[in-house]
Amino acid sequence: MSGYVGILVSDPWLQNQFTQVELRSLKTHFMSMRRESGKLTLRDLASRMSRLKVVGENLTEEDRAACIQDLYQNLDEEVDFEFFLKVYLKLHAHASARTGSVAKNSSAFLKAATTTLLHTISESEKASYVAHINNYLGEDDFLKKYLPIDPSTNDLFEIAKDGVLLCKLINVAVAGTIDERAINTKRILNPWERNENHTLCLNSAKAIGCTVVNIGTQDFIEGRRHLVLGMISQIIKIQLLADLNLKKTPQLLELVDDSKDVEELMSLPPEKILLRWMNFLLKKAGYKKIVTNFSSDVKDAEAYAHLLNVLAPEYSNPSTLTVKDPLTRAKLVLEHADRMGCKRYLTAKDIVEGSPNLNLAFVAHIFQHRNGLSTQTKQISFLETLPDDTQISREERAFRFWMNSLGNSTYIDNVFEDLRNGWLLLETLDKVSPGIVNWKVANKPPIKLPFRKVENCNQVVKIGKQLKFSLVNIAGNDIVQGNKKLILAYLWQLMRYNILQLLKNLRFHSHGKEITDADILQWANTKVSNSGTQSRMKSFKV
Repeated sequence: MSGYVGILVSDPWLQNQFTQVELRSLKTHFMSMRRESGKLTLRDLASRMSRLKVVGENLTEEDRAACIQDLYQNLDEEVDFEFFLKVYLKLHAHASARTGSVAKNSSAFLKAATTTLLHTISESEKASYVAHINNYLGEDDFLKKYLPIDPSTNDLFEIAKDGVLLCKLINVAVAGTIDERAINTKRILNPWERNENHTLCLNSAKAIGCTVVNIGTQDFIEGRRHLVLGMISQIIKIQLLADLNLKKTPQLLELVDDSKDVEELMSLPPEKILLRWMNFLLKKAGYKKIVTNFSSDVKDAEAYAHLLNVLAPEYSNPSTLTVKDPLTRAKLVLEHADRMGCKRYLTAKDIVEGSPNLNLAFVAHIFQHRNGLSTQTKQISFLETLPDDTQISREERAFRFWMNSLGNSTYIDNVFEDLRNGWLLLETLDKVSPGIVNWKVANKPPIKLPFRKVENCNQVVKIGKQLKFSLVNIAGNDIVQGNKKLILAYLWQLMRYNILQLLKNLRFHSHGKEITDADILQWANTKVSNSGTQSRMKSFKV
């Protein structure tokens, strides 16, 4: 069998600026951007690169457009993959310089030609996440012999190399995501068992909402610190934001005035709901500014001082709002939080430096500990009118996890709400059957006109018929209207089609031997038996 070659570019210097994981991710983004319009020019890049890490997160569309215009004269020039990589490097350097993430003695963010991108990690973030892991996994039967981890060392990355720690952390964030019998937990794992853990971790991380476009199993094996820490950061963030929805915290209805606002609130991502909650309480406290982020808007610690005074006035210190030094005020804020019983996810220095991840974790934990909301009975009655069928909820969760594991552009919080414009269904269809979607007639969100959503969903139904789905009495408008029964019926057939394609691939790699139910049952029973459990499954019918 021939060796793995990977993605190659003609310029050796350019090739050496990226790992294969980074090249695969960038190639995927590039092909997706070009497929949307059929042709990609320099002028298009400013808006299309918003989904890329660093370049999309730290530069606005106007920043990217201005930078590209300074670098190149002909903005209508068509961009191939290598040209795209060169533009990406220049924008990455510009973004890194603006955020101050480049080493002071370096004029660019690149190392020598034989190395890859320069990546750094935040020691404060590492210490915070290590404390979180020690707290939540310290009593785990398998991990307790390795914990507590010393935050001053790199032991975290060594322990994470076999994949067990991250799998267990995912189950802490979203209980029941991984059947722990599927995790290989022997003291010494062979390469195949370790790879199974990493694959299980990555697929499960995608399913619960992590962005996993720039990390592979080899990164865990090598203990690449910035990627492992980034994964841990996302998992912990999901855990801390888990209560920020109406189902788990109906008191959030106090943030809205009518049913129309409720629908808007239900569609917001958890971070936006957290900001809305914070501003709601700050308004009560008489704070005049609006907090729009967990970085620059909280650096002076004034917002925190007002927030904690509203939530726990019994522990307030009058001098917190009178001191002029932000660092001193931040220290007083943390002392206030300590008296409330809140865990410390950051230091006073992290507050004044505007660390977005740690500030988000700090506010989310405050919300979990004490949210300060008191909903009236008549408001809670609105939620009682929402259907809560156990079977539908279970099926929705399974389909949601499956779709999220495919790595679509947007995380799906609720399939009945998030699929109504048809775009994510088209993305899923394109993942399951590449090239089947006609992107030229698809309408990309945000979609304001209802008939545009219907057009997308009509194409979804049309493609379903091409794939021989049974779609009797299903029209595009049914998906737009959020018809639960019909959406579940479509998703079941789509997931079944995907699994059948997988089995065909397995048949190809097993030299033509057809994979049967008996083969799958034997594999499943072997895995269960190896975990030390005696139960067996005889068929899929009972």
